[in-house]
Amino acid sequence: MSWAYWAPKSTTRTGFFIPESYLGHDGWVNTYIGFLRGINLGPARRVAMADLRAWLTELGYADVRTHLQSGNAVFRSADSVAQVTRALEKGIEEAAGFPVDCVVRTPAQLRRVVEAHPFPDLATDNARMGVAFLAAPLGKDRLADVDPAALEPERFAIGPGRAEIYLWYANGMARSKLAAMVLPDRRLGVSPTVRNWNTVTKLLELSGG
Repeated sequence: MSWAYWAPKSTTRTGFFIPESYLGHDGWVNTYIGFLRGINLGPARRVAMADLRAWLTELGYADVRTHLQSGNAVFRSADSVAQVTRALEKGIEEAAGFPVDCVVRTPAQLRRVVEAHPFPDLATDNARMGVAFLAAPLGKDRLADVDPAALEPERFAIGPGRAEIYLWYANGMARSKLAAMVLPDRRLGVSPTVRNWNTVTKLLELSGG
């Protein structure tokens, strides 16, 4: 087996050897989708997508693209999900001046999220169908005390890997009970960031998944 040397642009990382058979375009192994939490929702915590693309490029990531203003990025890296997540949070905080929780998924993981849609017949409006991407799998007893009947006509479902929560906002997000009853950090024990179904499927398309 032949080997190829990869050296990242960032001086904070070290180069390492990886098999050529593992390499993708331009020597990068994986495509990732990064979700930033809680930016551009008001006058504070503003991040321009041009700046975000520049920051990710400076971190050593390749083929960086963003989608919408809610903090969605697609890029390529030879690092692991955990390494990328740590680097994103550290690099963005240093550049933006405030902390930003980040959740990272692969195209294969995002494809499984789309394929496992629990409400395909009910959720007829993609703008009212959401997915909460969690920073870590949900504990087995989390949300066990939530009474689904109290949420009707809204619905929620925990994804197969317990790393996502599907959310059907029957009457729209503005009047939803889901945010108060399902999504608070203290209830989940992990950090969530929500995207609607249009955004999820577009990011899957952009990532080649």
